[in-house]
Amino acid sequence: MPAPEIERLVGLFARLPTLGPRSARRAVLSLLADPKAHIQPMIDAMQAVVDHVQVCPICGNFDTQVPCSVCADSKRDKKQICLVRDIADLWALERGNIFHGVYHVLGGVLSAIDGVGPDDLNLDALVGRIQKGDVEEVILALPATVDGQTTAHYVADRLSKYPVQITTLARGVPVGGELDYLDDGTLQMALKSRRNL
Repeated sequence: MPAPEIERLVGLFARLPTLGPRSARRAVLSLLADPKAHIQPMIDAMQAVVDHVQVCPICGNFDTQVPCSVCADSKRDKKQICLVRDIADLWALERGNIFHGVYHVLGGVLSAIDGVGPDDLNLDALVGRIQKGDVEEVILALPATVDGQTTAHYVADRLSKYPVQITTLARGVPVGGELDYLDDGTLQMALKSRRNL
């Protein structure tokens, strides 16, 4: 049996998305093969994240500055807000350098099965941004899943009383597709072909 410290580390790794117990055990064994080369740099990087990374109070992005570098960028079109489910989706759009507005991280999608309701989402902050009157368009870049589309309709209904155009990504995004797994070309076409909801 491995030492309790190793088992604890395997258990922590197994909590990460896409890592089960076997994958976690392989990852830990790989790290232990050369601890000074692998583990200490990882500890240093994790400590730097804990010490310096914050959540942007405007959009919900992770960054080392407040507001985040996207919100602080004067070249960004602040009249366009792209609403995304999570930070991975924001990073997917940024990776392709195809959107030049700003973002808002919703923090999930509505899901009765998972117990996620409207109060669990970062929607009030979005409404607050729109109430200031500078926003002209909200692009709903939510997953093309049942929960994603339910959320899109809920958000559109919630924002319908404000003078803002609500658009959604074109259906170039496959049903059931996750933004983080799509190539840059597909994301670019989906963003360019957005339509009113």
